[in-house]
Amino acid sequence: MSLPGRARGAGEDARAALGRGLHRLRDRLVLLVQIGVGVVLAWTLASQVLGHVQPFFAPVTALICLGLTYGQRLRRIVEVTLGVAVGVLVGDVVVELLGSGPLQMALVVVTAMAIAVVLSSGQLVVIQAGVQSVFIVAFTASAGQGLSRWLDALVGGLVALVLGALAPTTPVARPRAEAARTVRGVAATLREVATALRTGDAAAAVAALEGARALETQLGELRLAATEGVAAVRQSPLLRSHRPQVVAASALVVPLDRCVRNLRVLARRAAVAVRRDEPVPAHYVDLVAELARAADDLARVLDEHTLPSAGRGVLERVAGLSARADPAAGLSAEMVRGQVRSMVVDLLVVAGLDDDEALQLVPESHLP
Repeated sequence: MSLPGRARGAGEDARAALGRGLHRLRDRLVLLVQIGVGVVLAWTLASQVLGHVQPFFAPVTALICLGLTYGQRLRRIVEVTLGVAVGVLVGDVVVELLGSGPLQMALVVVTAMAIAVVLSSGQLVVIQAGVQSVFIVAFTASAGQGLSRWLDALVGGLVALVLGALAPTTPVARPRAEAARTVRGVAATLREVATALRTGDAAAAVAALEGARALETQLGELRLAATEGVAAVRQSPLLRSHRPQVVAASALVVPLDRCVRNLRVLARRAAVAVRRDEPVPAHYVDLVAELARAADDLARVLDEHTLPSAGRGVLERVAGLSARADPAAGLSAEMVRGQVRSMVVDLLVVAGLDDDEALQLVPESHLP
């Protein structure tokens, strides 16, 4: 590739990475605001209500407990609070008996973490016990301040607990939105494959294959959204009524994962066919294009929050058309058709059918 071509490619990669980063920021914006509110509340309660000077542990505990995901928030709150309690207690005892210094710090860290290991199997408990014990030794507390530090951590944990229960509806809506985004990505890649097969453009075929592989990142976002959505409705009493729709959206992960895997195989065989100049019947290329249209319809249905069954029409038509085999088709062409049929089943499951119902809608292959 020429230098200008490499520069253009690097620029496109940078823009794509920036786009993904901004998308992640948009998804995490509510969480960031929630963390900011938690930090302010924890500091204010510890300093104004409890009268503590510089209550460092309160906002830090709230921040760690809330984190950047909804998953296992309650467990994080318990583990952080327990870890802080152990670290502060061991640190205060050692400093009171032996004073402070590097050797005392090592003793405190090992002892605190050992006690935490005995009390809990959670990694966060152990790490927090070690970290907080270091703070205690490094910043020697005045009389009575050890208890205030533990109370500060408790305040931070309670603030995180309340804010966690007041989780917004963002994690409820996000799994379905990510599923729609994944299906749109599938549709876009299918269109690229159809174009490459019609034009015999090897570069376009390779680009389509890269697009199919890149969808793995999007699947990761979908899995995370599904996990967080389920965790949010479990932890927040205000979101319990949304549980059925969150569970339904989370169930889309498995068929979409299969769909993307089948898409990669389809794109790979299409690239092989183009590179080797193997003929692919026009009827098969039309199937790929029609499947792209069906995927677009399904993505729109998911975006509009209507029943997924509304996206089955074009899929059922593609299923019927995919049964007609061409006796002149080679291995790559038949693999393309086979993957179209597999993807139809996957997308029919996304549209609300179970596996058996979806399979029954795809008729056996036959020659004209």
